[in-house]
Amino acid sequence: MEDQKAIVLAFYTDCLTVNPHTDLAQRMDQLLADDFQSINAAETKNKATLMAQVPYFWRLMPDLKWMPQEILQDGNRLIVRSTFTATPKGDFMGMILDGTRSFSTMSIDIHTVVNGKITTIYHLEEWSTAIAQLKG
Repeated sequence: MEDQKAIVLAFYTDCLTVNPHTDLAQRMDQLLADDFQSINAAETKNKATLMAQVPYFWRLMPDLKWMPQEILQDGNRLIVRSTFTATPKGDFMGMILDGTRSFSTMSIDIHTVVNGKITTIYHLEEWSTAIAQLKG
């Protein structure tokens, strides 16, 4: 049986966290299933959409760090409670930022892993907390 926890943790350390030692496209392709879906209340993103979005986040938030705090597992489903931090520079959620303000907020994700790849992620991020911190 594959180490599903290691697969999910690699998504946070190698893909969501800015990591200059990672070939991002290659690593995301390794970790995400071809029929991958990222689902929240507003939208569902496929693998290609997420693979295009994450490099943009890396440029906008060059110190983005996603830190899992707790992982609960039930079969091939893993629930991850994380904190994430960044110092955005540029156009971020309607604000033009100069890289002098940071945020620290939280996320909850439910991952499903099948045949060594993440097939779905249901996720919630506290972006309103981040925005409030950035506005000061």
